[in-house]
Amino acid sequence: MVFASQLERGIQWCEATLGVTPGPGGTHPLMGTHNRLINIASPNFPMAYLEIIAIDPAAESPKHRRWFDMDDANLRRLIQVNGPQLIHFVLAVEELDRKLVYLKTLGIDRGVKRHASRPTSGGLLQWQITVREDGQRLFDGCMPTLICWESSHPCQNMPDSGLSLQSLEITHDQDILLRQALQGLGMEKLGVDHGPACIRAQLQTPRGLVTLRS
Repeated sequence: MVFASQLERGIQWCEATLGVTPGPGGTHPLMGTHNRLINIASPNFPMAYLEIIAIDPAAESPKHRRWFDMDDANLRRLIQVNGPQLIHFVLAVEELDRKLVYLKTLGIDRGVKRHASRPTSGGLLQWQITVREDGQRLFDGCMPTLICWESSHPCQNMPDSGLSLQSLEITHDQDILLRQALQGLGMEKLGVDHGPACIRAQLQTPRGLVTLRS
Protein backbone atom coordinates (compact mmCIF):
# COMPACT_ATOMS: atom_id res chain seq x y z
CA MET A 1 0.00 0.00 0.00
CA VAL A 2 1.33 3.39 -1.07
CA PHE A 3 0.03 6.51 0.68
CA ALA A 4 -0.07 9.76 -1.33
CA SER A 5 -1.02 13.25 -0.19
CA GLN A 6 -3.26 13.54 -3.27
CA LEU A 7 -4.32 10.69 -5.51
CA GLU A 8 -3.05 12.50 -8.60
CA ARG A 9 0.41 12.67 -7.03
CA GLY A 10 0.18 8.92 -6.43
CA ILE A 11 -0.64 8.32 -10.09
CA GLN A 12 2.31 10.48 -11.18
CA TRP A 13 4.60 8.65 -8.75
CA CYS A 14 3.48 5.29 -10.16
CA GLU A 15 4.14 6.34 -13.74
CA ALA A 16 7.57 7.76 -12.88
CA THR A 17 8.68 4.95 -10.54
CA LEU A 18 7.07 1.81 -11.97
CA GLY A 19 6.56 2.84 -15.58
CA VAL A 20 2.81 2.12 -15.70
CA THR A 21 -0.43 4.00 -15.13
CA PRO A 22 -2.48 2.48 -12.30
CA GLY A 23 -5.84 0.96 -13.06
CA PRO A 24 -9.17 2.21 -11.74
CA GLY A 25 -10.07 2.09 -8.08
CA GLY A 26 -12.89 3.72 -6.20
CA THR A 27 -14.04 5.63 -3.14
CA HIS A 28 -14.43 4.49 0.48
CA PRO A 29 -17.27 6.52 2.05
CA LEU A 30 -16.69 4.77 5.40
CA MET A 31 -13.19 6.27 5.66
CA GLY A 32 -13.25 9.29 3.35
CA THR A 33 -10.52 7.90 1.12
CA HIS A 34 -10.10 6.87 -2.51
CA ASN A 35 -7.63 4.71 -4.40
CA ARG A 36 -6.21 3.31 -7.63
CA LEU A 37 -5.22 -0.34 -8.00
CA ILE A 38 -2.59 -2.29 -9.96
CA ASN A 39 -2.37 -6.04 -10.44
CA ILE A 40 1.07 -7.23 -9.25
CA ALA A 41 0.28 -10.96 -9.03
CA SER A 42 3.14 -13.44 -9.46
CA PRO A 43 3.64 -17.19 -8.86
CA ASN A 44 4.76 -16.51 -5.28
CA PHE A 45 2.00 -13.95 -4.69
CA PRO A 46 -0.86 -15.09 -6.94
CA MET A 47 -3.53 -12.65 -5.68
CA ALA A 48 -1.44 -9.54 -5.00
CA TYR A 49 -2.24 -5.99 -6.01
CA LEU A 50 -0.72 -2.61 -5.23
CA GLU A 51 -3.03 0.02 -3.79
CA ILE A 52 -2.32 3.73 -4.08
CA ILE A 53 -4.50 5.48 -1.51
CA ALA A 54 -5.17 9.10 -0.52
CA ILE A 55 -7.67 11.12 1.48
CA ASP A 56 -10.60 12.04 -0.76
CA PRO A 57 -11.07 15.84 -0.66
CA ALA A 58 -14.62 15.46 -2.00
CA ALA A 59 -15.69 13.09 0.78
CA GLU A 60 -17.20 14.00 4.11
CA SER A 61 -14.64 13.58 6.89
CA PRO A 62 -15.49 10.54 9.02
CA LYS A 63 -16.24 11.02 12.71
CA HIS A 64 -13.72 8.29 13.53
CA ARG A 65 -10.03 7.92 12.75
CA ARG A 66 -9.22 6.79 9.22
CA TRP A 67 -7.54 3.47 8.61
CA PHE A 68 -3.79 2.91 8.04
CA ASP A 69 -2.66 5.87 10.22
CA MET A 70 -3.88 8.26 7.52
CA ASP A 71 -4.80 10.82 10.21
CA ASP A 72 -1.38 10.64 11.87
CA ALA A 73 0.15 14.11 11.61
CA ASN A 74 3.74 12.87 11.41
CA LEU A 75 2.97 10.37 8.65
CA ARG A 76 1.00 12.93 6.66
CA ARG A 77 3.85 15.43 6.98
CA LEU A 78 6.34 12.81 5.79
CA ILE A 79 4.23 12.01 2.74
CA GLN A 80 3.66 15.67 1.96
CA VAL A 81 7.40 16.43 2.06
CA ASN A 82 8.85 13.24 0.53
CA GLY A 83 6.06 12.17 -1.78
CA PRO A 84 4.12 8.90 -2.00
CA GLN A 85 5.57 6.05 0.02
CA LEU A 86 5.00 2.37 0.82
CA ILE A 87 3.49 2.34 4.32
CA HIS A 88 1.70 -0.95 4.95
CA PHE A 89 0.27 -4.17 3.54
CA VAL A 90 -3.06 -5.97 3.89
CA LEU A 91 -3.44 -9.73 4.22
CA ALA A 92 -6.47 -11.64 2.94
CA VAL A 93 -7.51 -14.35 5.42
CA GLU A 94 -10.32 -16.77 6.11
CA GLU A 95 -11.82 -17.27 9.58
CA LEU A 96 -11.16 -13.65 10.46
CA ASP A 97 -12.57 -13.91 13.98
CA ARG A 98 -10.26 -16.80 14.81
CA LYS A 99 -7.26 -14.87 13.51
CA LEU A 100 -8.16 -11.89 15.74
CA VAL A 101 -8.41 -14.15 18.78
CA TYR A 102 -5.01 -15.65 17.99
CA LEU A 103 -3.40 -12.21 17.81
CA LYS A 104 -4.95 -11.26 21.14
CA THR A 105 -3.27 -14.28 22.76
CA LEU A 106 -0.01 -12.61 21.74
CA GLY A 107 -1.12 -9.29 23.23
CA ILE A 108 -1.80 -7.76 19.80
CA ASP A 109 -5.07 -5.88 19.32
CA ARG A 110 -5.56 -5.76 15.56
CA GLY A 111 -8.89 -3.95 16.02
CA VAL A 112 -12.48 -4.83 15.25
CA LYS A 113 -13.83 -6.01 11.93
CA ARG A 114 -15.82 -3.53 9.89
CA HIS A 115 -17.96 -4.20 6.86
CA ALA A 116 -17.07 -2.09 3.84
CA SER A 117 -17.98 -1.98 0.16
CA ARG A 118 -17.63 0.03 -3.00
CA PRO A 119 -19.25 -0.19 -6.44
CA THR A 120 -17.20 -1.37 -9.41
CA SER A 121 -17.93 -1.99 -13.08
CA GLY A 122 -18.11 -5.70 -12.24
CA GLY A 123 -20.56 -5.27 -9.37
CA LEU A 124 -20.43 -4.43 -5.68
CA LEU A 125 -17.10 -5.23 -4.00
CA GLN A 126 -17.67 -6.22 -0.36
CA TRP A 127 -15.30 -7.13 2.42
CA GLN A 128 -14.65 -7.24 6.16
CA ILE A 129 -11.53 -5.47 7.37
CA THR A 130 -9.86 -4.91 10.73
CA VAL A 131 -9.60 -1.30 11.86
CA ARG A 132 -8.53 -0.05 15.28
CA GLU A 133 -10.34 2.83 16.94
CA ASP A 134 -7.07 4.79 16.87
CA GLY A 135 -6.50 3.91 13.20
CA GLN A 136 -2.99 2.56 13.89
CA ARG A 137 -1.25 0.19 11.50
CA LEU A 138 0.82 -1.36 14.35
CA PHE A 139 4.52 -2.30 14.34
CA ASP A 140 5.31 0.76 12.20
CA GLY A 141 3.13 -0.66 9.44
CA CYS A 142 4.79 -4.09 9.50
CA MET A 143 1.80 -5.88 11.08
CA PRO A 144 -0.72 -6.42 8.27
CA THR A 145 -4.30 -5.28 8.41
CA LEU A 146 -6.55 -8.31 7.91
CA ILE A 147 -9.23 -8.47 5.24
CA CYS A 148 -11.81 -11.12 4.40
CA TRP A 149 -13.44 -10.81 0.99
CA GLU A 150 -17.19 -11.35 0.90
CA SER A 151 -17.30 -10.99 -2.89
CA SER A 152 -14.84 -11.99 -5.60
CA HIS A 153 -11.22 -11.00 -5.07
CA PRO A 154 -10.34 -7.74 -6.91
CA CYS A 155 -7.47 -9.42 -8.79
CA GLN A 156 -9.98 -11.59 -10.63
CA ASN A 157 -11.15 -8.53 -12.55
CA MET A 158 -7.81 -6.77 -12.97
CA PRO A 159 -5.93 -6.96 -16.27
CA ASP A 160 -2.24 -7.76 -16.38
CA SER A 161 -0.23 -4.63 -15.66
CA GLY A 162 3.28 -5.68 -16.61
CA LEU A 163 4.22 -5.63 -12.91
CA SER A 164 4.82 -8.61 -10.64
CA LEU A 165 5.71 -8.84 -6.95
CA GLN A 166 8.96 -10.79 -6.60
CA SER A 167 9.58 -10.55 -2.86
CA LEU A 168 8.25 -9.02 0.34
CA GLU A 169 10.58 -8.66 3.31
CA ILE A 170 10.30 -7.07 6.75
CA THR A 171 12.74 -5.87 9.38
CA HIS A 172 11.66 -4.78 12.86
CA ASP A 173 13.12 -4.57 16.35
CA GLN A 174 10.23 -6.76 17.61
CA ASP A 175 11.01 -9.40 14.99
CA ILE A 176 10.38 -12.40 17.28
CA LEU A 177 6.84 -11.32 18.18
CA LEU A 178 6.09 -10.19 14.66
CA ARG A 179 7.34 -13.49 13.21
CA GLN A 180 5.15 -15.44 15.66
CA ALA A 181 2.12 -13.36 14.72
CA LEU A 182 2.70 -13.81 10.99
CA GLN A 183 3.15 -17.57 11.37
CA GLY A 184 -0.27 -17.81 13.00
CA LEU A 185 -1.73 -15.83 10.09
CA GLY A 186 -0.35 -18.29 7.54
CA MET A 187 2.59 -16.11 6.47
CA GLU A 188 5.38 -18.25 7.87
CA LYS A 189 7.31 -17.93 4.60
CA LEU A 190 7.54 -14.15 4.90
CA GLY A 191 11.05 -13.16 5.90
CA VAL A 192 11.29 -11.12 9.13
CA ASP A 193 14.70 -9.92 10.30
CA HIS A 194 15.85 -7.86 13.25
CA GLY A 195 16.54 -4.22 12.49
CA PRO A 196 14.95 -0.81 11.98
CA ALA A 197 11.29 -1.02 10.96
CA CYS A 198 11.00 -1.41 7.19
CA ILE A 199 8.88 -3.13 4.55
CA ARG A 200 10.68 -3.92 1.29
CA ALA A 201 8.72 -4.96 -1.77
CA GLN A 202 10.63 -5.88 -4.93
CA LEU A 203 8.70 -5.55 -8.17
CA GLN A 204 9.51 -6.61 -11.69
CA THR A 205 8.50 -3.68 -13.88
CA PRO A 206 8.94 -2.48 -17.49
CA ARG A 207 11.91 -0.58 -16.07
CA GLY A 208 13.49 -3.64 -14.48
CA LEU A 209 13.55 -4.55 -10.79
CA VAL A 210 12.30 -1.78 -8.50
CA THR A 211 12.42 -1.98 -4.71
CA LEU A 212 9.90 0.00 -2.66
CA ARG A 213 10.74 0.73 0.97
CA SER A 214 8.65 2.05 3.82
